[in-house]
Amino acid sequence: MSKHVQIGDWIFEVKMVRALKVEEYGQPYSAIANCNINGDAMYVDGLLTKNKQNFTRDDFNSFNTFCNQMGLKQCSYHRYQNGQSITKDVTVNPPVELKINRNISPIHLVK
Repeated sequence: MSKHVQIGDWIFEVKMVRALKVEEYGQPYSAIANCNINGDAMYVDGLLTKNKQNFTRDDFNSFNTFCNQMGLKQCSYHRYQNGQSITKDVTVNPPVELKINRNISPIHLVK
C-alpha cells in the first residue's frame, strides 16, 4: 500500500501515527505510542503503558502487522525498561495470526 495520497495539487504523506491499545476507539486506553515513519522504517517513540503493564508478544505482533501492511521493512522501538533507556531494531516480517479475536484487514488511505 502506498504511504501517500494525492488530492488536487497536494500529496499527503503518512509520516506520523499515534497508536492506542484499546478495545474500542474513544474508550480509555491502556497503552500509547507515537510512531514516525521515514522511508521504509518506523520509529516507535514514547511507548507508555498504564500500571507498568508489559509490552507483550501480541503487542509486538500488532505493530509488526501494521508495519507490514504499510510496506515498511524495519521498526525501531524506544522505551524505558527497568529505569534504563532501551532501543531495539527489528526487521518487519509477514504477520502472524494474533491471539486476539479480530479480523486483520488491509489499511487503506481515503482519497
